[in-house]
Amino acid sequence: MHHSFPGQSTSGTSRRSVLRGLGGAVALGAGTPLLSACAGSSSSADTKTVTVGSNASDAVPKKGYGDVYAAFTQQSGIAVDINTKDHNTFQEQINTYLQGTPDDVFQWFAGYRMQFFAAKGLASPIDDVWKTIGGNFPSAMHDLSKGQDGKYYLVPLTTSPWAVFYRKSVFQQHGYEVPTKWDELVALCKQMEKDGLVPIAFGDKDAWPAMGSFDQINFRLNGYDFHVELMAGRASWTDAKVRRVFDTWAEILPFHQEGAVGRTWQDAAQTLVAKKAGMYVFGMFVAQQFTNKADLDDLDFFAFPEIDPAFGQDTVEAPTDGIMLSKKPKNHAGSVKLLEFLGTPQAEEIYLKADPSLVAASTKADTSRYSVLQKKGYEMIAQAKHLTQFMDRDSRPDFTSTVMQPALQKFIRDPKGIDGILSSIERQKKTIFASG
Repeated sequence: MHHSFPGQSTSGTSRRSVLRGLGGAVALGAGTPLLSACAGSSSSADTKTVTVGSNASDAVPKKGYGDVYAAFTQQSGIAVDINTKDHNTFQEQINTYLQGTPDDVFQWFAGYRMQFFAAKGLASPIDDVWKTIGGNFPSAMHDLSKGQDGKYYLVPLTTSPWAVFYRKSVFQQHGYEVPTKWDELVALCKQMEKDGLVPIAFGDKDAWPAMGSFDQINFRLNGYDFHVELMAGRASWTDAKVRRVFDTWAEILPFHQEGAVGRTWQDAAQTLVAKKAGMYVFGMFVAQQFTNKADLDDLDFFAFPEIDPAFGQDTVEAPTDGIMLSKKPKNHAGSVKLLEFLGTPQAEEIYLKADPSLVAASTKADTSRYSVLQKKGYEMIAQAKHLTQFMDRDSRPDFTSTVMQPALQKFIRDPKGIDGILSSIERQKKTIFASG
């Protein structure tokens, strides 16, 4: 996952890098010429070396992955040639990269965006690896790592949940209780407003945070299966089920921070830090904004409340990053060994020492060094019946960036215009998904 880290300011210029942490809004078919450095290194013909295409260009994840690969070399005697590309460039050029002469293995995202390349034959199945590592992962992680053909294509490494974040001291001060059902959430919003708080912090200037709000309401209201169908372009945006998502959202939209389309997620987070807002629907990396330890220790979260009891709170949005095997790796045997190593708790523990803003994908990793927040996030993911990724990882990124982001901003500005918005989304969706 790619974003800034605690104590590091995030200016507007790094908006795209923060966005990449949520899957990135970029066309899969981006036809930009591939930078030659992206091609697999010739040294991969040597069976003592495995080449890795890495999108971990930020300092913290770069060190984390570097430490993991160094530990693998020490254990196996196989060298790892890491080919790190700028995170955004990697995403924009991945289609061309995978069709050319890619590295043996490459870093990518779980879910639909992994399935997309698997279905195109641009990645190799790794069922043999999963026979070795399968016992290290919960069933939801197994599902996230499979292509549409039922074969495994990804070894998941790190993840973190989306939830409703709040400050314990604010809830204690006002005697608020954590809502587990929709009506309780609405009642809490009304009470917070009376108490002079902004009930829900909200900043959608960068156009991706609203996608997280949509996801939560959609899978709570319509269930995991419908959510997956909608994201994959198979269900219609003019379906009454989708209209109900926006009607439900409109019920609490007045309790969201005003002027959201002009506010960054960081500025919205700061209102939670300053105890001006009561809640914030966001990813766990919101903790980056809590730079004071006392504030960070006061940060907590709860699962988005149940809307339909048929689906309860059984789905958790948890963007997951991992490693895939390219279509024709030069060092297949060495690559398999590396993937098996990456699927161990040991590999995840090494990574998380460098990057404590995430949690391990495996249920076997040692959580003793985790912060209270990390432990809670880890448990939430481990207990989930279903895991989703995020709208721009669970769907075509060209669709989510060109259609969904502006559409959701339009809804936030004018919720009454929803019928026209949904018709427009469906019309554009058909064109984009038909383009292959």
